[in-house]
Amino acid sequence: MCEDATHDDRIGLNLSRRDFAVLGAAAALAGCAGELRAGSSGNDLRERMVEISTADGVADAFFVHPAEGAHPGVIMWPDIAGLREAKKVMARRLAAAGYAVLCVNQYYRGGPAPILNSFSEFRTPEGQARIKPLREALTPAAITRDAAAYVAFLDGEAAVDKARGIASNGYCMGGPFTVRTAAAVPSRVRAAASFHGAGLVTDEPDSPHRLLDQTKAAYLFAIARNDDAKDPAAKEQLRKAADAANVPAEIEVYPADHGWCVPDSPAYDPNAADEAWQRMLVLFGTV
Repeated sequence: MCEDATHDDRIGLNLSRRDFAVLGAAAALAGCAGELRAGSSGNDLRERMVEISTADGVADAFFVHPAEGAHPGVIMWPDIAGLREAKKVMARRLAAAGYAVLCVNQYYRGGPAPILNSFSEFRTPEGQARIKPLREALTPAAITRDAAAYVAFLDGEAAVDKARGIASNGYCMGGPFTVRTAAAVPSRVRAAASFHGAGLVTDEPDSPHRLLDQTKAAYLFAIARNDDAKDPAAKEQLRKAADAANVPAEIEVYPADHGWCVPDSPAYDPNAADEAWQRMLVLFGTV
């Protein structure tokens, strides 16, 4: 599971806590002005927190997109620590590449984001106790309902190009949520990227890998080496399911550990994270 597969607390971040804090503070400061200069892309971004009506209440989410034009929509599912500054930084980077990104608070039933401010908070007994009931509320049916609401929100935004498909990416516990998103609205969700996703292959009848034939999406399943070591058969089951469903799927074990894509994770590996990011951009370019 997500909380069991990360490195222990003695292992430092490849991106130092000081550097990450500076990066987050700068991004947050720019966000207060309503835009963020997106570096090499030369595009300004617009961002805001939004509220989305769902069957279960009102969800909050971080919405960021280029200041001009309409762009493919992306639903981003955070890891177990939820929507926080690290995820906003990642959403801004994706928006700077030309996407309208909705980074959701999957725990909205328990309150607005941030539930936790960093991944390190989750690794405390208090953080895990706080997350446990919120995580338990995320049943497959709840995720599917939420995903449909998020697609509807994106389709109501002028910054989203409705002539293009919607993509989804997810990290850790959010990895399998991308498959459920594709199954929730198959006519709109055309690409899904799972990074060190947990629970993609289970014995349940509604296991994510069993839903591939209900979708019209192409997939990237980026698997952590330590997850693969624990369940080496999972990637083969994913391959068989994708082939049977006749959906394109890139399935690869990366030379990095669970959590490697997330900057505030102890397992963060910038080189492997960038490689996975570039593969995601190739996939999302097809929507």
